[in-house]
Amino acid sequence: MSRQPRRELRLNTFQMAAPSHNWAGLWKHPRDNQAQYHQLRYWADMARTAERGLLDGIFIADVFGIYDVYAGNADAALVAGAQSPQLDPTMLISAMALVTEHIGFGVTSSLSNDHPFSFARRFGTLDHLTNGRLGWNIVTGYLESGARGLGRDSLRDHDERYEVAEDFMAAIYQLWEGSWEAGAAVRDKDTGVFTHPERVHAVAHDGPYYCVHGRALAEPSPQRTPLLYQAGSSARGQQFAGRHAEACFINGPTPAAAAKSVKALRESARNAGRDPYDLLTLLGATVIVAPTTSEAQDLRDDYRRYLDSAGQLALVSGWTGMDLSQLGLDDVLPFAKTNAIQSTVEHLTRNTPQPPKVRDLLDFSPVGARAPVFIGSPVDVADQMAHWVAESDIDGFNLVRTVMPESLDAIVDLLIPELQNRGMFKTRYAQGTLREKLFPAGGKLLPASHPGAAYRR
Repeated sequence: MSRQPRRELRLNTFQMAAPSHNWAGLWKHPRDNQAQYHQLRYWADMARTAERGLLDGIFIADVFGIYDVYAGNADAALVAGAQSPQLDPTMLISAMALVTEHIGFGVTSSLSNDHPFSFARRFGTLDHLTNGRLGWNIVTGYLESGARGLGRDSLRDHDERYEVAEDFMAAIYQLWEGSWEAGAAVRDKDTGVFTHPERVHAVAHDGPYYCVHGRALAEPSPQRTPLLYQAGSSARGQQFAGRHAEACFINGPTPAAAAKSVKALRESARNAGRDPYDLLTLLGATVIVAPTTSEAQDLRDDYRRYLDSAGQLALVSGWTGMDLSQLGLDDVLPFAKTNAIQSTVEHLTRNTPQPPKVRDLLDFSPVGARAPVFIGSPVDVADQMAHWVAESDIDGFNLVRTVMPESLDAIVDLLIPELQNRGMFKTRYAQGTLREKLFPAGGKLLPASHPGAAYRR
């Protein structure tokens, strides 16, 4: 496996268009504004702050459905505002792009609920409107409630969902990369020709799950194919990521668990004929940072008073596919093969030093977060981040929100300067598209080694 020099740390703020994201109930905190998630000002202000901190992106999670595994209903999720209600994250991007110049936008969207023909236009539009700052986090969905809402009897089996995804990608690459030639749209006022029709080609895709016959509706955007994120860490998800992802979001409660995922992802990329370090790995992490260690610990104690236990268990039940209402707080979380997020089940049961109890899921801990929790002064947190980078070979972090906006403000005003002083983080943005910013040695389009590039005319 080739080894490239360590790139600068990549950092995203990890958000969701809902009252609570990974920590249910924090919207109740008197200084929190997450209940305003449905207002454009909330997102515009967030984007300005994130760009002031030179963050690489605003990574917006999404889930299609409601968390109704816990106790067999959605009551706990609805009461706690646990990823419900929710908005379509794609609708937020234009407003944030208008008030910023550089920051990227990673938008989660499940291909299981869409069609390549309409999806190509929607995300191509967003890449145009952001001037090439768009990334798509490819997911396949894991909630049965979403499938039922679309009129299906049930969710497809886990591994079949990735077969659907492969077919979707084959069709979408043709639309983004192969339908319109470079220079097809000339905008020639003298001749009256806007587009040369002979340079726009119809796609003819007849796959096992999708059929597409027609020309792409949108002309090529700055990146053609938006930067491709992926968030599956199961064995099948890693195989998919090795072929398609340019950046992969992972979780892991210990450096060893994260390192295992990173190694598997890089190996999968190598097996797909790509440079293993052309795939960035971003680890989820919760940060509670304050000027001093004791102040940060006080913040943690303050925040934990507002966590909603039932809402938190509703989230974990949805992620794992296991109804945790059937267990007591002192029961050990069992391993079970489910049709939900298989990597989450593995991390919570097999990739921890000892099997956690249900009550361990309810606090700011690596088990509760499914990932590291960094608490302390800027020096403390930077030390912890550097340790995880060294031990697990990750490229950066998706920083989970806690109390907003103060958690993001603290990262920007306290943590970023410390990382910059250590040479771990950039002091200015590079020019260009999101792909050019994250991969300075490349260009704005998919590199030749990526399978999507093979569809380009």
